[in-house]
Amino acid sequence: MSDDTPLLVRALRGEPTPRRPVWLMRQAGRYLPGYQRVRAEVSFLDMCRRPDLAAEVTLEPVERFGVDGAVVFSDILLPLEAMGVAVEFDDRGPLIPEPVRDAAAIGRLAPFDPLAGTPWILETIERLRADLPREIPVIGFSGAPFTLAAYAVEGRISKNLTHVMGLRWRDPRAFQALLDVLAEATIPYLAAQAQAGAGALQVFDTWAGEMARDDWARFALPSIRRIFDGVRRLLGDACPPLVLFTKGTSAWLELLPESGADAFSVDHRLPLGECRRRLGGAPVQGNLDPTCLHGTRDAVREATRAMLASVAGQPGVVANLGHGVIVGTPPENVGAFVREVQAWRDEAAPAPDGRPA
Repeated sequence: MSDDTPLLVRALRGEPTPRRPVWLMRQAGRYLPGYQRVRAEVSFLDMCRRPDLAAEVTLEPVERFGVDGAVVFSDILLPLEAMGVAVEFDDRGPLIPEPVRDAAAIGRLAPFDPLAGTPWILETIERLRADLPREIPVIGFSGAPFTLAAYAVEGRISKNLTHVMGLRWRDPRAFQALLDVLAEATIPYLAAQAQAGAGALQVFDTWAGEMARDDWARFALPSIRRIFDGVRRLLGDACPPLVLFTKGTSAWLELLPESGADAFSVDHRLPLGECRRRLGGAPVQGNLDPTCLHGTRDAVREATRAMLASVAGQPGVVANLGHGVIVGTPPENVGAFVREVQAWRDEAAPAPDGRPA
């Protein structure tokens, strides 16, 4: 891979980099003034569907903080809309007015064509690729089948996911069919994002940890593997790095490499170095506790240094959070995190205070 390949892409491929690349999940969000200004004028869904606005809010954190990747502003549920599942957003988050709760409803899901169903995200990526310097890749993404199913079946996410897990126990064949349909829809969705210019692709299985290990391995894992295999088949040598994010899976990290992902984004439940070890040395991304950004800037810097020290000297590391930026996060603390990561150098032994000597 050439030296002009973006740092983020090189790290996700497991290559050494002169410093750790850094970006934040949900970095283009409600904590930023530019987002708030745009959101005051239009609905959330309109922001997603208008490439000019989606590109504007995507670029804000890149320009403000100097992060090493631009994650496209969108939402994982938009493909569901194109499959015939109505999606609404209010102050409590997403709402599915007519949940998908049985085999008949699953059978009515429409085939998904990203060119027809979600053209705006592709245009947004094209705009971003034209506006950004080469060294800042666009990060495309999707929801994982189980996480998409959780929203589609629950209607409104509940603490225990009783409806979607009830479907698993009541009709496991229908549950598996739903995951299969969602996996097949996600393959062209991600491939189209790469063809539009995305330099990395991340699949979010945010609700993975709500399943038992054996259930995740039986149902969710094969559907994710199906996605990654399918995207690679469609894109061939042009396939960008494929990243899997799971939340709440610390007890069974060893299963994740079976997904076929190139790199793994992990939550903050374990030190990043421990995660990498249990993932067999695969490239990792993470995993600062997002609540840390609600503390002092000194606390942010200290926690960031501790995170980076746990993977000192190891290639294939991207600094990020263990989940998305939380609403109300002080932007100044995000800036402190990014600057601390970009100042860190592994080739120097940490001084007593944790900073490079």
